[in-house]
Amino acid sequence: EVQLVESGGGSVQAGGSLRVSCTASGFSFDAADMGWYRQAPGNECELVSHIITDGGAYYANSVKGRFTISQDNAKNTVYLQMNSLKPEDTAVYYCATDGARPPCLGSGTQVTVSS
Repeated sequence: EVQLVESGGGSVQAGGSLRVSCTASGFSFDAADMGWYRQAPGNECELVSHIITDGGAYYANSVKGRFTISQDNAKNTVYLQMNSLKPEDTAVYYCATDGARPPCLGSGTQVTVSS
């Protein structure tokens, strides 16, 4: 069974940093593309960042230059380092991969940025 467990969210002031983590199990992590999504109240689920197996990464324009996605295959974990956070980054953050639950379902991890 594919399982994804997000952690590391919290509350910070604008300009601060957080790193969220997603630990995976039930599939070949080093052969999988991984993504981070987020959903704020009243908003649609949106793709924030995506990393593919050759290390290439995609970032939404809204986070480009501030967020960095990375993965540690030895720990089956994908990270999203978030710097220069803005109030509009406030959302529940979810990780996703093919064969797992659809994006923005599950527990996720809450990130709250105050101005």
